[in-house]
Amino acid sequence: MPTYRAGRHELGQNFLTDRNVVDTIVGLVSRTDGPIIEIGAGAGALTLPLQKLRRPITAVEIDPRLAQKLRDRVGPSTTIVHGDFLRYRLPRTPHTVVGNLPFHHTTAMLRCILNSGNWTTSVLLVQWEVARRRAAVGGATMMTAQWWPWCDFGLVSRIPASAFTPQPGVDAGLMTVTRRPVPLVDPVLRPRYSAFVHAVFVSKGHGLRQILARTVGAPVRSSAEKWLAAQTLRGTPLPRDLTADQWSELFAIADRCSPPSDRNRVARR
Repeated sequence: MPTYRAGRHELGQNFLTDRNVVDTIVGLVSRTDGPIIEIGAGAGALTLPLQKLRRPITAVEIDPRLAQKLRDRVGPSTTIVHGDFLRYRLPRTPHTVVGNLPFHHTTAMLRCILNSGNWTTSVLLVQWEVARRRAAVGGATMMTAQWWPWCDFGLVSRIPASAFTPQPGVDAGLMTVTRRPVPLVDPVLRPRYSAFVHAVFVSKGHGLRQILARTVGAPVRSSAEKWLAAQTLRGTPLPRDLTADQWSELFAIADRCSPPSDRNRVARR
């Protein structure tokens, strides 16, 4: 493994130093195709082993000293870019994303990835609680539900803080995000779908029935109630209890039955 100096706190530098975790990540990436974009190359803990896959690699590193040192160690098919990933433009051709994300920038970086349209799989180390929420452990969050029709979130394993140098204050989670080959909702409808999910999550009510009564217009209410009654949901279900398929089905009912004026109203929320 590379030799690490003390991480810079302002850059969120907690370097991955556990060989078993590195091997697991490389194994996950080996099941994907296309060029590899790495987020936060650091001293090359992932970059160098990933070269064994014999695929083009572009590694983005914000620390200029680490970027320069790593340039001297990589092969000709690997490019080291000094820059901030949040300002980096991902390729317009299919690729795989891999990275150990700084915990304090995880959500911003994940949104950046999700909003890019050409990656096929992302293999990411993030804060443990973030990994659990994205994978809908214990229920889906609004962010997960908003992206579910196009992306499948998977939780691989919990990674102890001892796998990093210096050690972070919390454990990490290894997760994957895979783009669905067949979307559950037409991508053209993403703004309306996202606004619908937001409206359902933030609306008040005791359970989904009351929430939907407040969220959807009168023309939709009867169809939504019939759909809800047909679902095998226990107790008093909440928005977090719906699956990806259920969200897409509910949106299809709401969008199909709503008059144009209601669709526009929801989209503006």
